[in-house]
Amino acid sequence: METIKTAKLELTTIVMPQLISLEDVVKCTGLSRASIYRMSNEKSKFYDPAFPKKVQISTSRVVWISSEIAEWINQKIASRSA
Repeated sequence: METIKTAKLELTTIVMPQLISLEDVVKCTGLSRASIYRMSNEKSKFYDPAFPKKVQISTSRVVWISSEIAEWINQKIASRSA
């Protein structure tokens, strides 16, 4: 009789936030670039405090967190039947 020892392998999955560009936010939401900036601007009459905040990753580049955009879209979908 042969005994076979097996090693227990533990895998850790690291989930990193996905950063997406303005162009990707436009594609995901169907909004124009101008609409996105208006909704992000607290001084605009179109300001939406629920809209995800942009992330400044360099002096000339901003991105958004994809999960926050998806959550905002899902909230909009849910609110239509409320």
